[in-house]
Amino acid sequence: MSDTEGAAVPERLLISRATTDDGVCVVTLAGEVDLDGSAQLRDVLLSGLETSRVAVVDLADVAFMDSSGINVFIAAHQAAAAGGGTLRLAAPRQAVLRVLQLVGLDVLIACYPTVDQALTG
Repeated sequence: MSDTEGAAVPERLLISRATTDDGVCVVTLAGEVDLDGSAQLRDVLLSGLETSRVAVVDLADVAFMDSSGINVFIAAHQAAAAGGGTLRLAAPRQAVLRVLQLVGLDVLIACYPTVDQALTG
């Protein structure tokens, strides 16, 4: 797996994308998912879903996420579903998981405790 996308907002959000041997797109985030980085995150997720039927977003290193991140995940989920694919979220920290739960996103999009569990879905 490789293909680093780079920083969406220097020192605030790092986005990297890779494809597993099984063809799963894995997007790894580190930092804060907010309005400043959401456009690049959306672009990375949607382009990954163009070539992969399954995308996993690794949230282990995300310390903060606001509604713009939620909107990106909803758009990516809809794009995945429209193409017969799936979006999965993995390893959110407690603060991010709480946001996902408050808005019900964990019900709409499968959320797994680890990346490995999300990969095997």
